[in-house]
Amino acid sequence: MNMPYRMDFRVDNCSIERTLEIVGEKWTFLVLREAFSGVRRFADMQAMTGAPRQVLSARLARLVGEGLLRKVPYREPGQRQRDEYRLTDKGRDLYPLLVALMHWGDKYLAGEDGPPVVLTHRDCGAPIELRFRCAEGHEVGGPREVTPIPGRGAHLETA
Repeated sequence: MNMPYRMDFRVDNCSIERTLEIVGEKWTFLVLREAFSGVRRFADMQAMTGAPRQVLSARLARLVGEGLLRKVPYREPGQRQRDEYRLTDKGRDLYPLLVALMHWGDKYLAGEDGPPVVLTHRDCGAPIELRFRCAEGHEVGGPREVTPIPGRGAHLETA
């Protein structure tokens, strides 16, 4: 089978680029980090991320608008109604991406004492590992074991 050369199809509709347009900013990742840790309220997110109020407000609005977070109203006794921010299924699907970034940082950027956080399986306590597998279940060691081929949304170059 004659496979198309990577340069035979355009990436002007690249999924990586589209994703980065939504989440490709430091404060967005820090908001998601806190949401995955169970932080739901604006003041708590601001305290944990250190984000300026306006920046945090804009990031939360964008994540809600994109469907990664949803607002859930709550009211403390004697206070006005406020919103909590909870992950949607679409937002939870980003978890492996954040874990991959964390593991990369642990490997290449952690100090002499090691990583500041270790993720463990709640049931058995073992550290979490990310695995890269094909649909047939074969473990894939890295990019040299992957062949990009045009998907249905690819735009083939016409010279």
